[in-house]
Amino acid sequence: MTSHPPGTFGPGAPPIAPADRDGARDVLLDKVESVRSVLEETAAETENSRTLAPRAVEAFRESGLFGFKVPREVGGAEADPVVQMDLIEAVTLIDPAAAWSMLICSAVTGAATARVGDEALAEMYEGGRFPCMAGTLRPDGRATKVDGGYRISGSWAWGSGIHHADWVSVLTFTEGPSPVISAVVPIADIEVHDNWHVMGMKGTGSSDYTLDHVLVPDHRIVGFGEPQQRGGLIYRLGAPGYVVNEHMIFALALAKRALHQLREYAVAKKRGYLSGTTIADRPSVQRLVSEGELRLQAFRLLCDDVLDRMVASAADGPPDAGIVAESRAISTLCTDEALSITSGAFRHAGGQAVYLDSVFERCLRDLYTVQSHFVVHDSSYEQHGQMLMGLLDQSNMA
Repeated sequence: MTSHPPGTFGPGAPPIAPADRDGARDVLLDKVESVRSVLEETAAETENSRTLAPRAVEAFRESGLFGFKVPREVGGAEADPVVQMDLIEAVTLIDPAAAWSMLICSAVTGAATARVGDEALAEMYEGGRFPCMAGTLRPDGRATKVDGGYRISGSWAWGSGIHHADWVSVLTFTEGPSPVISAVVPIADIEVHDNWHVMGMKGTGSSDYTLDHVLVPDHRIVGFGEPQQRGGLIYRLGAPGYVVNEHMIFALALAKRALHQLREYAVAKKRGYLSGTTIADRPSVQRLVSEGELRLQAFRLLCDDVLDRMVASAADGPPDAGIVAESRAISTLCTDEALSITSGAFRHAGGQAVYLDSVFERCLRDLYTVQSHFVVHDSSYEQHGQMLMGLLDQSNMA
């Protein structure tokens, strides 16, 4: 594996990939191949330890893949949302937990480095090391203004990747002109709770974490609505628009993984006590494979289309709120369809699917876990439906 040259992360560093869509895709997918063997070798360790294996963390750091969503001005790729999906899909097909850990680190780090001032940025990139971050989109806790900064206390859940994070982006409530602020906090000031004992997404280390009267200096605070300091239009897409593509493709890739496993398994596996036919000989399985592949292709094209329209709408300002609402509804639909396809693959795989090391079992429980995320909540359908029927003013959409 080719290492990312030491000291090339941070302000003024060369971007890890070209700016054009095709060039960025080629470079990032080549980087995936450079870490493939490490991710395959550590997948079981990641699953069993309930957090990304140290070797996988370092492979992502050295390859630069943690920076695919980070501004080019600080050495990231700042990849187009469609290219981001190609990358996320490729890693998900190797190890879903590794893919989720990668996208969370890149998304949180990208959003933070696009908005913090130069002083905070210099602290984050001290020594030229990429500042892998964790954090959630949901604000909680309370920040109290004091001399020189804010004292923050509170608890947050679903901190994916926090066990290997250097910094945490903490969204919290406060009083004053900005009701919600984002604080960049070093991991040493965070108490992480080892409570990630779950059904699916086991290897993502999405533990709870707390702050207890932690003082965060003013230069590491960003108020809600403050202008970005660096980077392009992807950081203007807003919280749903910025992450919606991740949920789209992660769900579709899990279904693709299960369906491709069924295609291989069905040709070799015979079912029935006396039957000499394989699973692949069954018309119901043939239809499932065909229909599933076509549905996955169709939904991917739908995702590409809405993302391109959302990005185009943000060329001169915030994105079109109606398109953002549509994209979130599509993301929810992708998750629902992925569950349907994966459930079908699980059913036709028979007894082999129930074992804990089965691809079918893992994809199904991972999907049932990610479908609980608020980005793909049923409310996304409701908001989009209200928009289509003229019941909701687009200016009020979030």
